[in-house]
Amino acid sequence: MRRLAGVTNVRLWTAAGGDPAVDVAFDGDRIAAITPHEDGALRGDTLDGGGLLALPSIVNAHAHVDKSWLGLPWQPYGGDGGTDGRIRHERARRDELGIPSVERTAAVLDAHVRHGSTVMRTHVDVDLGVRLEGIAAVREAIAAYDGAIEATIVAFPQDGVLRRPGVLELLDAAAAAGADHVGGLDPASIDRDPVGQLDGILRLAERHGVGIDIHLHDEAALGAFQLELILERTERLQLTGRVNIAHGFAIAQLPEARRRDLLQAMGELAITFTTVAPLRLPQLPMAELDAAGVAFAFGTDGIRDLWSPYGDGDTLAIARQFARASSLVRDEDLRRVVELATRDAAAFVGRDVHDVVPGARADLVLVDAEHAMDALVRTPPRRAVVGSGRLLHAVETTDLGGHHG
Repeated sequence: MRRLAGVTNVRLWTAAGGDPAVDVAFDGDRIAAITPHEDGALRGDTLDGGGLLALPSIVNAHAHVDKSWLGLPWQPYGGDGGTDGRIRHERARRDELGIPSVERTAAVLDAHVRHGSTVMRTHVDVDLGVRLEGIAAVREAIAAYDGAIEATIVAFPQDGVLRRPGVLELLDAAAAAGADHVGGLDPASIDRDPVGQLDGILRLAERHGVGIDIHLHDEAALGAFQLELILERTERLQLTGRVNIAHGFAIAQLPEARRRDLLQAMGELAITFTTVAPLRLPQLPMAELDAAGVAFAFGTDGIRDLWSPYGDGDTLAIARQFARASSLVRDEDLRRVVELATRDAAAFVGRDVHDVVPGARADLVLVDAEHAMDALVRTPPRRAVVGSGRLLHAVETTDLGGHHG
């Protein structure tokens, strides 16, 4: 990994059309200054951006880097469908595939980095089979990047919490050992005890000062009921700003009045959403979430795992999928989607700022695109990816120049 003094001759993603190119100077892992481009102005090892567009790196706010068979021979889809069916199939086969492991996780991290993600939130399975081994493997794989990428970890009870005695204690141990968040999973349909699961995991968050990230696949009325339970407990336990709902399909399936009331309450408690933009279901209503002050971000979910053979690690492609499935076509909406996939996802990965601005971490991705909207709609290859001031991925590094047309 080359330590760079900066990136020269790039166009900022926030610039207006026709604005001149700039040089982005680094000081270690931070952006030190942004100045008008001038040949030779930056000293040291620099990357010539050749006029490419510079975006903040793409934030993957919902990954499962511990679960993939990426890098192994093709694995045919098997087992039963549905959440519980996929859990059973995964538990039956993961040992023979070496999941979790440092090697499998490293392959997934490499895929995310090549697609422009240098910072992510990843769920890591914690259950009676792997216990905390998955978290250890993920931490080791991330450490190999020597700080060039960052990940916040969710201790995730993929096999349920209460239906497997001992899992709640493992989640407690994971939080005590430094996991950033405690996860939950469909309290009603998996544990069949929504009050019990939510009380258990939210008490852990209160005790350890960590966040909560709950997978909620349950739809419509059943999902909305669980959202109400989460709201009540978030307020009572004073967990404002520490609860995220992953998926949360139900919010898009409710009558407008009930959805509005739920979103208003979620905004007041700073409860957030993450989405992987599933094509088979209605998308989160971006304008309504923005109006209610409910933040949301994008993620890849699992890639090439025992749940599905799909996925390549490209969170920008997920953002594009969301935009297209939501019928977003106006420039202001397309630009908003890019903001959600980059700058505005900072809090999801524990950052105050994530942007191409002085003081931010030097995490950026270069693409051959006219502007942010073009980058979203075409999702062009990532020509260069910089993490914490180090070059992690590059194509044609001697001449990164593009056409932008």
